[in-house]
Amino acid sequence: MSAPGRERIARRAAGENVWLGLTQRTHQEELARHQARELKYEVLESEEAVGRAQLEELERAAQEKEGDLVIIVLGGRGAQALYRILGEKARTGEIDNLLGRLHVFTQDALAPMHMDNGLSFVRDFERLLGEAFFSKVKSFTPMQTDVNDLEAALVRYLEKLDSLGGIDIFFLGLGPEANAASHLAYIKPGYGARATDLAGVIPISASILEHHINKFKVGGSFVTEADEAECRRASHILTLGPAAILGARRIVQSIVDARTAPAKRESYRRVLETEISESPAERAEQLDENPGLWLRLHGNVRSLILSDVLEA
Repeated sequence: MSAPGRERIARRAAGENVWLGLTQRTHQEELARHQARELKYEVLESEEAVGRAQLEELERAAQEKEGDLVIIVLGGRGAQALYRILGEKARTGEIDNLLGRLHVFTQDALAPMHMDNGLSFVRDFERLLGEAFFSKVKSFTPMQTDVNDLEAALVRYLEKLDSLGGIDIFFLGLGPEANAASHLAYIKPGYGARATDLAGVIPISASILEHHINKFKVGGSFVTEADEAECRRASHILTLGPAAILGARRIVQSIVDARTAPAKRESYRRVLETEISESPAERAEQLDENPGLWLRLHGNVRSLILSDVLEA
């Protein structure tokens, strides 16, 4: 992210989706600035090893930069081992200097929903990371989901992110989609996201809500009947957009659940093997049809996977 400021964030509708984006350049100009690159991956032996590698990324960033660090945390399975490690170390005081420099932001959220709902990503982060972690980090900023004006709240979120100097590490996963396509954060195929879009407000379907609820229950979250009823009334999901991903100084991707989500194998292979067009118009179509390809336009990506992601 590079200094949006309120007056420089524009609202754009793409069908029913609303995107909040930068106005300094056009979508085509922004696409042309980024070279398509090969995505190189590292195969690690276990989910725990992936978590340790993610922690090494945090520690390396802290060594290389003075002052505070801004990170975007990942929901779902990809960073759960990291969160367990961070939670344990937070209770011992071993990494207090690192934690005291962290500004932590979320990357997506269901809305509208009370912030204390057991099916919110915030509650899941609290469960995984623990009270000591949140008492020691410099700040924690989730996307606000209990406000009347979701778009205005999302603009404030973006302004705070920018005021802290932008994103140092963006932790990302990869979600499978039909036809071996993929999504990043909640940037899904056909949603019309552009290279200038920092964040979006996206309508959500009943099937996605059902998947979300089941995933949280299986993962061990405590969910009341009232939490579930409110979650089923959620109408939108908030998400960071391609401009936030491209503007991050470092992206750390993790894929650790191909055995339980086997469609990720074909989706990841397609991200690796797709030849990205030099034509801005064709490239834009490729990215909208398969948003996982946005990673291929970033020059500082570390992709951490388990060997089962590469199985046929």
